[in-house]
Amino acid sequence: MGNLLAYLFGLISLVIVIPSQIPLLGWGNWLALPLIVIGIVFGALSSSDGGRNFCLVVLLVAAVRLTLGGGVF
Repeated sequence: MGNLLAYLFGLISLVIVIPSQIPLLGWGNWLALPLIVIGIVFGALSSSDGGRNFCLVVLLVAAVRLTLGGGVF
């Protein structure tokens, strides 16, 4: 169940992160970060780690975009 919730939170976050790659929409990554963290927690609590890994990939995409855009110092 935790793995399914992790995939769900990761998918919702991915839907937010993909349009946030467009310039001037980078603030969407900040909205997605709490959802990604919740997905990572659910994935860590489950017996399988596929959902956690999916959320970590989405986190990597959001973090790289924030770093390149100057949103993270």
